[in-house]
Amino acid sequence: MEAKYKKIKQSIKSSILEGLIVPHEKIGSESEMMKEFNVSRHTVRLAIGELVNEGWLYREQGAGTFCADRTSIDRKRSMEQSQKNIAIVTTYISEYIFPSIIRGAEAFLSEHGYHVSIFNTHNQYDQERMILNKILMGSYDGVIIEPTNSASSNPNLHYYLKLEEYQIPYVMINATYEELEPISFMMDDQRGGYIQAEHLIQHGHKEIACIYKTDDVQGQKRLKGYIKAHREMGIPINPKNMITYHTQNQFTKPVEELKKLLAAKNNQPTAVACYNDQLVLRLMDFLREEGIQIPKDLSFVGYDDSMLADISEVKITSVIHPKSKLGLDAAQAIIQLIKKKVSNPETLSKLYSPELQIRQSTLKLRDDLATTS
Repeated sequence: MEAKYKKIKQSIKSSILEGLIVPHEKIGSESEMMKEFNVSRHTVRLAIGELVNEGWLYREQGAGTFCADRTSIDRKRSMEQSQKNIAIVTTYISEYIFPSIIRGAEAFLSEHGYHVSIFNTHNQYDQERMILNKILMGSYDGVIIEPTNSASSNPNLHYYLKLEEYQIPYVMINATYEELEPISFMMDDQRGGYIQAEHLIQHGHKEIACIYKTDDVQGQKRLKGYIKAHREMGIPINPKNMITYHTQNQFTKPVEELKKLLAAKNNQPTAVACYNDQLVLRLMDFLREEGIQIPKDLSFVGYDDSMLADISEVKITSVIHPKSKLGLDAAQAIIQLIKKKVSNPETLSKLYSPELQIRQSTLKLRDDLATTS
């Protein structure tokens, strides 16, 4: 069990990092903290004493205890450290395309003498906050981070402002928090969604379902591209064909909604554009049970051109994601920012133009079928 004084320390540190206690502001008295945390005076003094020794607080004789200005202290400590540390934060770590992104960054950073710590938010704000807390309390020279639930207003933005205050550079991958206007490395996801739909339309499909995860910016932009392709190519969209889902229901809603579409008597989809290759494989399992064949009965286009696209029983046509290249570019940028070797940091950002890797999961409809679908 964690010692009580450590809980007090953690609470005060978190308040400082969240901006609830600002530099040179007086903190609560020992008596107030005894009451708040239900502990003895000795426990409070032990916590305060350690925070003073670590540079988080300072005392003034006869006046009380105050929050220290850690900006210059943290940078000085970072400069004095022999170990150079970079944090890489992704929504997921051990699956899908994330290992390739991490390897691309880690290989370059290790080659240049940086120790890499890898964190995983599970696409949850609470987990992101805990990780940012740990980074701010630790000794990191820079951060490469993938935003959590990037389509929604983020409650942790002040932690990123604190990184800036501490002069810890960060870059974002795959998405951004628009409010921060960070240096970023992302796919042109609107174009990616466009070429998914364009490919299927050019193959004669008119009833094209799309299934996108929209609690991140990537999915929203892909949906926008899907709509734009239909508009520009003069193909009306059946509203029922647009399926969206969130992280919480990603294992249930896509299958349930596709099942409803395929059960309809009229205007059944002949093709599906998916948020990623992982989703295509999940749907393939359901379709196999229903005796529906890909691409004979239903064409699919995935996204990311992951390993899954090439090892599945039906090779998946998929939008190519740069993966390792993106990780490498982000790593090169963060080192330039740490060493202050770039006069105009905004020029470091990259938007990767997508291309389609065509495989077996899409079928060109015969003219008669395209006319009657």
